[in-house]
Amino acid sequence: MDNSISKSKLFTASCISLIVTAMTFAIRAGILTDLGVQFELNDTQLGYINSLAFLGFPVATVIGGLLYNVLGARKLMIIAFFSHLLGLVMTIYAGGFATLLISSFFIGFANGSVEAACNPLIADMYTDNRTTMLNKFHVWFPGGIVIGALTSNFMTSFGLGWQLQIAVMIIPTLIYGYLFFKEEFPESENIETNTSTNIQSLLNPLFLFIMACMTLTAISEFGPQQWIERILGNSGANPMLVLALVTGIMALGRYFAGPIVHKLNPIGVLLMSAVLTTVAVYSMSTAEGGMIYFAAILFAFGVCYFWPTMIGFVSEYIPKTGALGMSLVGGIGMLSASIWQPVIGSWLDSEKTKALASGVSESAAELVAGQAALANMAYFPLTLVVLFGILFAFRNKLEEKRI
Repeated sequence: MDNSISKSKLFTASCISLIVTAMTFAIRAGILTDLGVQFELNDTQLGYINSLAFLGFPVATVIGGLLYNVLGARKLMIIAFFSHLLGLVMTIYAGGFATLLISSFFIGFANGSVEAACNPLIADMYTDNRTTMLNKFHVWFPGGIVIGALTSNFMTSFGLGWQLQIAVMIIPTLIYGYLFFKEEFPESENIETNTSTNIQSLLNPLFLFIMACMTLTAISEFGPQQWIERILGNSGANPMLVLALVTGIMALGRYFAGPIVHKLNPIGVLLMSAVLTTVAVYSMSTAEGGMIYFAAILFAFGVCYFWPTMIGFVSEYIPKTGALGMSLVGGIGMLSASIWQPVIGSWLDSEKTKALASGVSESAAELVAGQAALANMAYFPLTLVVLFGILFAFRNKLEEKRI
């Protein structure tokens, strides 16, 4: 690699761009209730707003993955930068449901562009240590959620409205834009850059299997997190502090992922994560008050390694898919999250209606609805226990092919 290329500076800029991505998730989760009140939206409509943010992500990763070999990481990050600015400004000046849908899509598109550019960039720069470095990069997704959750909680406590909470994200956006624009980017040397080979490799049965699993790992992680304020708002716990606790633990876990990945290998890590997440989400559906924090800690350890390890798995076990494979596996995860957002919102609306009809108070109905939605979400990681168990049974053969 050219000595004029600073891997550390590019890695730092990548991490800051991922912080912005994460803050959009956290702050949107924190202001959902405010949006519902101001624009008179129900949970199903809020679900569609969430859905458009998640939908923009896979659209960007598909386009970015297909064009990565032509555009390169730098041009994709320029697209991410301007999409973030456009989406944030449009959200601040939103006039209603339709504007929020469009602005959410642009933010999601920006987030997907960040992943489409940075995952292959990091895999290319750190070819001998891909899964570990991708975990260290993805430290800053939960890390950014911690920053966003605490920022939202702090600003709300001082009566600062949702528009200001959105506006604060423009600051780190400008920072990562400046850092990227002044750096030189490396040529792709250590990932497959033949687009024809990339596309043919997508038909590999293992890749298709991982794509199916990614639809479940993503919603297992993002379902409870994105709806945390609506689900836990009447549980006796502070939702944004729970989110900060969960994502803080996730950040630490990803930073120290190296020894765990080395000890268990990626397949063992995925199976362990599925088991812990299943137990955690079910526990959250029955817990109240202080016990929610215990269940949240377990949830953090469960979902901690899902996303980066799935991407690392593709880069290590199915390398011929190149940047396209890494982009598509992330894209299918966000597409799944997009599809399920209105469904989760409808679960909340339906269960709340049933609870109110039984004569309970508004607050109690919210709690019942949240617990019911979490109980439904426990089936996602439970299915993964079976699927990753199958993968684990064939781990020796997969290791032989990788070598």
